[in-house]
Amino acid sequence: MGITMAERNVSSLAVITRKSLFFLFIVASTLFILSWFFVLRSTGSPRFIDHKLLPNSKLNAVIGSRSSGSESQKDVEPSTGNRAILVDNEEEEKPSSSSQEKEASQANNGVRCNTNEKVVLKVFMYDLPPEFHFGLLNWKPQGRSVWPDFHTKIPAYPGGLNLQHSIEYWLTLDLLASELPNPPNARAAMRVRNASEADIIFIPFFSSLSYNRFSKRNPHQKKSSNKVLQDKLVKYVTAQKEWKRSGGRDHLIVAHHPNSLLDARMSLWPATFILSDFGRYPPNVANVEKDVIAPYKHVIKSYVNDSSTFDSRPTLLYFQGAIYRKDGGFVRQELFYLLQDEKDVHFTFGSVQKDGINKASQGMHTSKFCLNIAGDTPSSNRLFDAIASHCVPVIISDDIELPYEDVLDYSEFCIFIRTRDALKQNFLVNLTRNIGRDEWTRMWKKLQEVQKFYEFQFPSREGDAVQMIWQAVARRVPAIRMKLHKSRRFSRTVSRKETGLSRIPSPSNFW
Repeated sequence: MGITMAERNVSSLAVITRKSLFFLFIVASTLFILSWFFVLRSTGSPRFIDHKLLPNSKLNAVIGSRSSGSESQKDVEPSTGNRAILVDNEEEEKPSSSSQEKEASQANNGVRCNTNEKVVLKVFMYDLPPEFHFGLLNWKPQGRSVWPDFHTKIPAYPGGLNLQHSIEYWLTLDLLASELPNPPNARAAMRVRNASEADIIFIPFFSSLSYNRFSKRNPHQKKSSNKVLQDKLVKYVTAQKEWKRSGGRDHLIVAHHPNSLLDARMSLWPATFILSDFGRYPPNVANVEKDVIAPYKHVIKSYVNDSSTFDSRPTLLYFQGAIYRKDGGFVRQELFYLLQDEKDVHFTFGSVQKDGINKASQGMHTSKFCLNIAGDTPSSNRLFDAIASHCVPVIISDDIELPYEDVLDYSEFCIFIRTRDALKQNFLVNLTRNIGRDEWTRMWKKLQEVQKFYEFQFPSREGDAVQMIWQAVARRVPAIRMKLHKSRRFSRTVSRKETGLSRIPSPSNFW
């Protein structure tokens, strides 16, 4: 009987052992399967990606369109606000009419989410009194509106050299046009009436026009009309709740003429400026990190239907303008002495007087290379006249800043020469003469491609100067928002007086 009990115990132990091994096998298998599941999930295999965890972006839309029919496309929303600013425009312009998208549209009861739709910059614009904008063009308001009626005549901007700094005029027209019953389809910015919905707040002051027309003081005036208007502007803007809320960080103002906004800039500098260059600004007031460089409006005629060739443009180098300048412009007179005897170089004094614009147009249209030399400030309208003429720009300006250079490679259609090299005997003519037909033709063709980026027109068109400037502003918005959010970190624990938001902060520590 003792033997029988021992045999039973051995048999029971064997059963328990087998059950334990089977249980361990199940546990090990389960862990193995789970481990592979997490490996596949971490490598980004599309079938294991939870779409709701992805940011609202084009990647989300692409994955959603490739997923199975059980995953509803309604989870994919179009980008809004600042996100659309960072979207690749070229990809957005591609038409989308695949059968998958049509099926998704039907599955969602006919409501289709168009992920290719462009989201424009949202701009809140102050309703400043007309004396700050169109009133400077001798326009008088009808009724209570402070803006012109686009169904009647739109006030024209004065011609001549005034036009080169007319940037604020075109931007303001573009915002007003966005509110029309049938606004232009192609636009990069739209006006919104609620400041809390806006990406940027625009101050519509025609500062360049104010300087050009009203900067001279009459004998009976203590201040010029331009200075009086700037004082009024500062008082008006800094009293607005939108300015007080952000300290001006999310505001935008145009001061394209180097001498415009000379008085107000020291009060309004926390805003983003749209400038022609930084030549007359201290770096703590205006800089490439904070502000936007916009092109001049060219004053010479665009070269339409340009069929010229390397050989049909007989002039090697062309320059016509003011030769004797102050500050960095000394290089112009030095180059004049170096180049005046070269037979295929045109280097003379010129102005808009005595049919100067037409003569400059003809000269640039028949030249291979056009000189853009620093004057009183690093930039000049001559660069954009050259682009409109498809005359390859030769830029001699060490401190120049260029429009849209974060997205545009100017070396593809411009030649840059350091000032110290340009002043060497024969350096300039030897360099340009050694550029052959093929290389020049490549740059000439590129100039024709990029020319539209520098054309101001109303209504604005796809990729023109107006829309390119708005897009450049849009690329500043994320940095503006980040700095604004950081400034509010301690707003609940520190009083307004301590945070400095009740006054205009010092430029040295604001940005």
